Amino acid sequence: MSDPVAPELSTIPEVLLHRLAVSADANAYSYPVGSTWKQVTWKQFGDQVRQAAMGLRALGLQHEERVAILSGTRFEWIVADLAVLTGAGATTTIYPSNLAEECAYIIVDSGTRFVIAENDDQVAKLARVREAIPQVSAVITFDGQPSADGWVITWAQLLEKGARAAAADWEAVCRSVKPHDIATLIYTSGTTGKPKGVILTHDCWVYEGQAIADMKLLLPDDLQYLWLPLAHSFGKVLEVAQLTIGFQTAVDGRVDKLVENLNQVRPTFVAAVPRIFEKVYNKLVDGAKKGGAARFAIFKWAIAVGRQVSVLTQKGQQPSGLLALQYRLAERLVFARVKARFGGRLRFFVSGSAPLSREMSEFFHAAGLLILEGYGLTETSAASFVNLPHHFAFGTVGPPLPGTQVKIAPEDGEILLKGRGVMRGYHNLPEVTAETIKDGWLHTGDIGEFDATGLLRITDRKKDLIKTSGGKYVAPQAIEGQFKMICPYVSQSVVHGNNRNFCVMLIALDREEILAWAKQNGVAGDYAQVVKDPRTHALIKPFVQQLNKGLASYESVKNFAILPRDLSEAEGDLTPSLKLKRKVVEGRFKDLLDGFYAGNVAEV
Repeated sequence: MSDPVAPELSTIPEVLLHRLAVSADANAYSYPVGSTWKQVTWKQFGDQVRQAAMGLRALGLQHEERVAILSGTRFEWIVADLAVLTGAGATTTIYPSNLAEECAYIIVDSGTRFVIAENDDQVAKLARVREAIPQVSAVITFDGQPSADGWVITWAQLLEKGARAAAADWEAVCRSVKPHDIATLIYTSGTTGKPKGVILTHDCWVYEGQAIADMKLLLPDDLQYLWLPLAHSFGKVLEVAQLTIGFQTAVDGRVDKLVENLNQVRPTFVAAVPRIFEKVYNKLVDGAKKGGAARFAIFKWAIAVGRQVSVLTQKGQQPSGLLALQYRLAERLVFARVKARFGGRLRFFVSGSAPLSREMSEFFHAAGLLILEGYGLTETSAASFVNLPHHFAFGTVGPPLPGTQVKIAPEDGEILLKGRGVMRGYHNLPEVTAETIKDGWLHTGDIGEFDATGLLRITDRKKDLIKTSGGKYVAPQAIEGQFKMICPYVSQSVVHGNNRNFCVMLIALDREEILAWAKQNGVAGDYAQVVKDPRTHALIKPFVQQLNKGLASYESVKNFAILPRDLSEAEGDLTPSLKLKRKVVEGRFKDLLDGFYAGNVAEV
């Protein structure tokens, strides 16, 4: 069994060197190659990291210079990230779904000098905005082709450059890194829609890894299945936890392969976002229904039995008598098959990045699958709270990680955090940093309270920023502002999607403009009649489609409705300064909004 990281280690390069020393011959990673999974030992992993790191140094990488990774989750992403950090650089993360202009903004704002791009498609994005990113001196591609002018080189060429360097030279670079050097710049959307670069140091990540190890949530003999986007802090913290604790990880970011891979890998834990649990739930329920009335009846009976056992388990009790007999039968008829879909060895899931409904947690626990929900922000290096197998409560996000200090603001209940995991600040945004971190306390923008056992419950969001159930941040005001610029008939619009799996929009039309259009186009009636006419919907639809062309997929408006009246101050929809009262409007049109999502989560 591998040793946990020693407390005196203070940088990610030191953590990696320690892991290579104590676990050299143990399996570290596996990843799909064709129909099989290639195994990689820690020594083999370290060799690739060293070659890539020294390859970057040969290209001219200097201390704390930024290297962006523009790729989906894969084994090489992790190698690249550790190569940047052990090469004394800092990683800038970019989602592969980002538009070319968004990539350019992050690259320029972060001062990125090198970009590691997954394939020719990602390289093409960079080529389209090459004039806007003149400071990028080289692009390295995992799977793409090199360019004739040398601006783009292959991953193999980078490794070849670094292979000539001695291991001692690499270790010397590793040891030159300091705890408070920048390790990662992760860009997260702000309320204006312009992403902010969150500065996370080596000390932030070392703290996270050690705190998770101290909680004994994850163990050296665990096997993780990692599919989360590594551009997101949730995926990144799991990468660091592995280095610290030494467990093995199977890596494949292809979401469409998730269920198939789980059956092959047979992990002991998997981290996921709520949308994944919603999809699995739907498939389980839909599969039971398709099996016929008798099978579905058995399924519902088993879940009912499981819920009773779940209640007892949460109290530290075990079922007995008839209930115990029923549960054994439910396990044999239903739950064993459900667990087999995940490989049959799962200790628990970890859910984060967005709130998970209590009902979803209770359903899975009834089937014998525990979901441990956690909470944190990019600004806190992802993990600040997490439920534990021996201390959990559904509807909470668990206790704080050791070393994380928490206060609940007395005036409004906002959650305030302090500790080594808290960011250094926002890159190039000192004023925003000062507004967010006051007297050393990070103001999260979330409202919460502790239960009697010390577990935190998130009760509300202080900000309007939307977070989808897939963990993506969406700035509604920016989208609404764009729509007003595109559509001449709109008066107000409300983008909705917090804790939902996609975004929708409520649209109020300008009375004067739409009635003038109606008169010219033979649409009779007053405002309420005109906005219900199918021809009005057909008029607005192309504007929504135009809006979506400039949005990332997770931001795009999947459906919309035209409201029966305009929004006004008189009706209490707007403030005296004509600012939208978002929650008021969402509450008044709750049934309409819920209707957009009907059927996306099946009901038993």
